Amino acid sequence: MTQASAAGYDDGFLGAAPQVAVPLPRPADGRTTRELTYPRFTVLLDPERRLAAVTGVNIDGSALLDLPRTGQWRLDPRVADDEQAGPAVYADNDLDRGHLVRRRDPGWGTVSEARAATAATFVYPNAAPQASGFNQSKELWLGLEDHVLEFADATDQRLAVFTAPVLADEDPAYRGILIPRRFFKVAAWATADADGPRLAAAGFVLDQSDLIDVVQGALAVPPLGAFRTFQAPVADIAALSGMDLGPLVAADVLPRTAVRGEDGWRLLRAPADVFLG
Repeated sequence: MTQASAAGYDDGFLGAAPQVAVPLPRPADGRTTRELTYPRFTVLLDPERRLAAVTGVNIDGSALLDLPRTGQWRLDPRVADDEQAGPAVYADNDLDRGHLVRRRDPGWGTVSEARAATAATFVYPNAAPQASGFNQSKELWLGLEDHVLEFADATDQRLAVFTAPVLADEDPAYRGILIPRRFFKVAAWATADADGPRLAAAGFVLDQSDLIDVVQGALAVPPLGAFRTFQAPVADIAALSGMDLGPLVAADVLPRTAVRGEDGWRLLRAPADVFLG
């Protein structure tokens, strides 16, 4: 399966019922993006920012395979090199190539299918710069899909997950790009009640603002900084990111509170802090 022939994200993956269909989010302002499809996931690349506006992946938890890590980071030949943040952004500094679609997320089905899908995640449009410091909050962020899959185990163990950097105008400039200070993730699954199947969703924000410091073009990682991971209303994530999240907003499982804005976000320290209904 080649990159160009891969079907990409499937908006009907969670079920045939219309009420659980989830279209790939799009920029609410209609700005130009490049749609790049890969095995079981899609990247909407923002060519001006040279980073993803959003990624969407289908995960079948009942068919996931535990495969060894394979793949090498590479540019996608379907778009111009100067429209994607490539290896020069990550050279000789404390930035990691942060997978947006995780390596293992599309790795399900047959062994050959899973290998092709996991290897396809090593493409620069699917990466965004993250501080290399690793702490408990970042570890929690990387495992959120697994936690939601375990919760959804009572249904069909399928997820649609959307992950991207928050592309803010005030992000710090570095090596020809603006380094995102925040990332968002929205996980969606099908559930059922007396009225039949319905969509459920949970939204999360990773904040690396305290770990990114650019002074006169040089990158510094403050030693006392930390990642912070929040569960946030999907409506807040739509406003923060400028993405049209469609039915995901109404499907949010997070209870509404009297506190609005970021003061109402749930700071997560462990998987048990996540509210999934």
